[in-house]
Amino acid sequence: MNLAIVGYGKMGRMIEQLAPEYGFDVKLRLDINNNAGYEGMTAENFRGIDAAVEFSTPSTAMENIERLAQLGVNSVIGTTGWFGDIERAKKAVARGGTGLVWSPNFSVGVGIFLQLVAEAAKQMARQPEYGAWTWEIHHAAKKDAPSGTLLAVVERMKQSGYGRNIDVSSSRAGTVPGTHEVGFDSAADTIAIRHTARSREGFARGALRAARWVAGKKGFYDFRDIVSQLE
Repeated sequence: MNLAIVGYGKMGRMIEQLAPEYGFDVKLRLDINNNAGYEGMTAENFRGIDAAVEFSTPSTAMENIERLAQLGVNSVIGTTGWFGDIERAKKAVARGGTGLVWSPNFSVGVGIFLQLVAEAAKQMARQPEYGAWTWEIHHAAKKDAPSGTLLAVVERMKQSGYGRNIDVSSSRAGTVPGTHEVGFDSAADTIAIRHTARSREGFARGALRAARWVAGKKGFYDFRDIVSQLE
C-alpha cells in the first residue's frame, strides 16, 4: 500500500522508518518546505495513495483534514489541539466519502489505559470519600497543555459517571515522551493508574496500524474504539 506523510517532523520520520513493517511504501512527504500554503495537497500528488498519516500542527490540522477528505484520501490524524472542530471534521469526511481515524494518542497502551481509567471512574463514582486528580508531563517543546490525551482522560471519567471535581495539572520539561496519571485519594488510601511512554515509537506503530486498518473503509473513527480490532 502507498502512504503519504503530512507533517514530516520527528513523528513523520519515525513513521517512514517503520512503514515497511506494516506493508506501506511512503510515496509522498509533505512539510513546511513543500506544503506551507497547502500547495502540496493536490490530486496529482495523492494519486495512488491508499492512506495518509497527518502529524502537523494544531493550526494546520483542520485544513489538512478537509483537503484530504476532498481528495478522497483516507487518513489517520495524530495532531492534537484541533479537537474543538470535531464536528467540522466529521462533516468533511462524510462529504468526501472517506475514512478517518483520529486520536490524541496513538499508543495501543494508552488505549487500554483509558479503558482501565473508565472502569476505575465508574467504580469510584459510588465512593464519595475519594477525590480525583489527573496529571501529565511532556517534553518542553510540546505546544498544547493539558495534552489532548489528558483532556480525553477527563472526558472519559465524566462519561463513566464520575461527577465530582477532577483536578487537572500539566508539566513541561526536558525531553519526556509523555506520562499520564490518574489518581483517587481518601483518608484511608490512594489508588493511582499511570501510563509512561518510553519513546515515540509506540505512537508511530499505532498510527501505522490504524492506517492499515482504515484503508478502504468509510467513516469517522476514534482510535481508542478500534484498538481491539487492530492486527
